[in-house]
Amino acid sequence: MGTRTKLVDLEWLESNFPCMQACPVHTQAGRYVTLIAQGRYEEAYRYARIPNPFASICGRVCGHPCEPACRRGEFDAPISIRALKRFVTERHGPESRNPIDVFPEKPTVVHPEKIAIIGSGPAGLSAAHDLALLGYAVTVFEAAPVPGGMLHLGIPEYRLPRDVLQAQIREILDLGPELRLNERLGRDFSLADLKQRGYQAVLLAFGLHRSRDLQVPGHELDGVVKGVDFLLNVNLGYRFSIGKRVVVIGGGNVAIDVARSALRQQHKLTLETLSSSLLPDSISPSELDVAMKELMDVSRAALRMGAREVHLICLESREEMPAFAEEIGEGEEEGLKIHPSVGPKQFIGKNGKLTGVETIHCSSVFDAQHRFNPVFEAGTETVIPCDTLILAIGQASDLSFLQAADGVETTRQGTIKIDPETLMSTAPGIFAAGDIAFGPRLIISAVADGKKAAENIDRFLRGPDWKPVPKYVQITLLDNHEMTAHYDEYSRLAVPVIPLERRTGIAEVEVGFTEEQARREASRCLQCWINTIFDGNEENGTECILCGGCVDVCPENCLQLVPLSQFQFSPETKTQLETDAQLDTITLQHLTAAELGEVTGSVMVKDETICIRCGLCAVRCPVNTITMESYEVFSHDPGLFPVEKIELRR
Repeated sequence: MGTRTKLVDLEWLESNFPCMQACPVHTQAGRYVTLIAQGRYEEAYRYARIPNPFASICGRVCGHPCEPACRRGEFDAPISIRALKRFVTERHGPESRNPIDVFPEKPTVVHPEKIAIIGSGPAGLSAAHDLALLGYAVTVFEAAPVPGGMLHLGIPEYRLPRDVLQAQIREILDLGPELRLNERLGRDFSLADLKQRGYQAVLLAFGLHRSRDLQVPGHELDGVVKGVDFLLNVNLGYRFSIGKRVVVIGGGNVAIDVARSALRQQHKLTLETLSSSLLPDSISPSELDVAMKELMDVSRAALRMGAREVHLICLESREEMPAFAEEIGEGEEEGLKIHPSVGPKQFIGKNGKLTGVETIHCSSVFDAQHRFNPVFEAGTETVIPCDTLILAIGQASDLSFLQAADGVETTRQGTIKIDPETLMSTAPGIFAAGDIAFGPRLIISAVADGKKAAENIDRFLRGPDWKPVPKYVQITLLDNHEMTAHYDEYSRLAVPVIPLERRTGIAEVEVGFTEEQARREASRCLQCWINTIFDGNEENGTECILCGGCVDVCPENCLQLVPLSQFQFSPETKTQLETDAQLDTITLQHLTAAELGEVTGSVMVKDETICIRCGLCAVRCPVNTITMESYEVFSHDPGLFPVEKIELRR
């Protein structure tokens, strides 16, 4: 295939990849989705994994900002991008039976500088991953006895199986980073100690592991606990006794996780072969341990821990709740009772022990300036009896490790003050990423922070010798572009889940798509990286003859032939056209920029936002003015591929 060079406006190009631009690590989601539709799973996995060290994790618990941006959502519903990522990582991720190593040549240490990373969550390990690939010796310090940060300590196992998490972390550590557990900054070492040990750069990448307090009367009662503390204990396997009636306060995803975990925190046994009267209806955790040892052969009959009744109260209305709708729905299916537009007035107790919470109706959460300013209605008080109350109203940082000599400044929000462009703190060589730098955020955003931190640490250490990773974009002319059959007729498939009666203990709720379901859902993708290009020229006999055939055949009416007289051209636009010879030739055809507004003619106008890439306009064009071209972004030299080369510009 011949090679040609042409200019492509990067802003225009990025606007055509909405899912990729919405992803903080710029995963080309449409690419792996379409490859799944074609049954090309290994290739699909590479597209999903190469930019994202936590692809397998994100396939299960990502907040998927790509999905709201998906252009298919403007027609019916977005593609189930997250679930499709899980489908392909289960086939070729580190947790699968046929894992693919996307970095088969293990990196070697080529730089003399040592780097310390504090925290083994998604930000810290993503940075360690990229720094190892760049040839640095990296040491990751983790205060907990297990790696993963809040992925392990904060996310219930029914959402994120620990074997998947462990496989993902092992894959990252296999690249060379050293992991040190049970070593806490501020207790076992200081920032000054790290400098004395020869670390030339430090990344603070730990999360927010403290729950915020709620100072209402009765907050000191026995039975009032904090959400993060509850999850930390549960996810580390510690015994955590709760009563039969639990109230969770909060409206975000942490509150939902806490509430759904509480529903799984008490054991009950039913036996298929023995009368239920032989065992109590409910037993304590220690009693269950004994029962399980005694009844190994009937272990499948054991249900898991779970409170009998769990209520969730939140200030927000049902529509305002920030938790994901699917999380709320699954919680309700499992028995969670949600009380929206309600706030706690006081916690009620007897003899120092919690017995209930008095609530009051919240008529509004925010004022006219959208500031948090809840308004309560007197006379609407009611009491919800409970044995345990769990606060899940937000997370806070612990910056007690900082010393004045460190030179690290903090913000009013309790985070590390950083340069948002470089992620460096006010102390040279000390960087911060993830929640400790930006506050609570999505897992994929923390991954992006880690990758950005790695790039800027490399830049800091290399100094004037540093060179940015080049960005390449290529296009391929598609001679016979066709969309998948019935792609415009399929509706979004719901992700399969296990039956309600099996949602106990650590049983994972989602089971993922079957191959048939995944390929059908993936076939709905509009393939936004493919575009209609009007590059006809007189030499090739492919100039537009203004027949209007493309306008007539377009099923979405995204093409129009509009008289030139209906357009106004600013002096700035004319100047830009005059200084860009190639754009002038291709776009104007037989006109000069100076003639715009003075001559008659027609303009082909396309609304990119509603184009479904069906390619009917290219098929209909009698003179081949319209072509279908595939655009792809690379972080490596695309000359290795037999595709046409283009240049980028801003």
